[in-house]
Amino acid sequence: MGVRVVRTSKGHRLVGEGATVGAANAFLGHLGARGYSPATVRAYAFDVANFASFLEERKLALGEVVPSDLFAYLDWQQLQQPRQRCAGGKVVALARTGPAPATMNRRISAVRGLFEHQVMAGVLAENPVPAARRANGLRTPPRGMLGHVGPGRPRGGGRLVRQADRLPESVEGDEVSRFLADLLTYRDRAVVLAMVLGGLRAGEVRSLRLADVDMGLGRVRVIGKGGRERIVPVERAFFAECAAYLREERPAGCATPECFVVLRGPTTGQAMTEAGMRKIFRLHRQRSGARRVRPHRLRHTYGTELAAAGIDLLVLRELMGHASPETTARYIHLSADGLAAEFVAARARMDR
Repeated sequence: MGVRVVRTSKGHRLVGEGATVGAANAFLGHLGARGYSPATVRAYAFDVANFASFLEERKLALGEVVPSDLFAYLDWQQLQQPRQRCAGGKVVALARTGPAPATMNRRISAVRGLFEHQVMAGVLAENPVPAARRANGLRTPPRGMLGHVGPGRPRGGGRLVRQADRLPESVEGDEVSRFLADLLTYRDRAVVLAMVLGGLRAGEVRSLRLADVDMGLGRVRVIGKGGRERIVPVERAFFAECAAYLREERPAGCATPECFVVLRGPTTGQAMTEAGMRKIFRLHRQRSGARRVRPHRLRHTYGTELAAAGIDLLVLRELMGHASPETTARYIHLSADGLAAEFVAARARMDR
């Protein structure tokens, strides 16, 4: 049957046969006990399930893994068959070039945490996951289990797979406007505006509670990654759409504490789900032609525009809820036109 991830009353867990499943669920339970967010536990569950599938195919037990197996795991990910979808009654194979380097590095981080938990529990003597080296050839210093997800961790190296350090990708204003114009409900427009005018992550929008929305002061209270709380001022356009949604669309008498809920169907009145949000974005990208609009790019648009306007870096970090200042610093960069203008000005000074 293989290994798969299910949602239980205790959070996301693995189901299937083999000792790996039990070790993985003990690890996931440990993360929950340490206060990691449900979204983090879910992400780790899927990453560890992917590794469990590799072990199952290779007929390897968790205690038999050696460092070379981790590099074989990276190769294995690149060779996985593309998923299939149905189109017009036919099964169509989707071309796949393998997971992105960031995805493979994230999976290795999850596996490293799994083995570290096994060492801590006394099941294994040592962690077989190779210690990543930085560009200068030095190994990253040990930080304990899950140190790679802690605040202030180094971002630019320490990965088994070389990964491009890209600038945040934003969306042009006319494309955002085209996407907004295609949305049919006040709720959906408020959701999008929370991202592009408040910089909220998709998960932060879904978990936003009615009590967190202060229309009088024009701000929202957000619980971000790691349970970090921040207060974010948002432009009035968001509150106008939110007020209309609460007045016209939210089911009467709905007791769900989350602000944004399902408006129709058997789950009416329940909190909006991740799958439901993805469906909204996918549908309206296709209909509006605004293909580049995605939740995190809207958040990047918010950060990029504030950075371009000269906002203080510490203020931007607080508004966006970044744990590391290095993450915020990625928004402070010169445009191609700005670089060209500075170069021309410097050459003119040299020629005087």
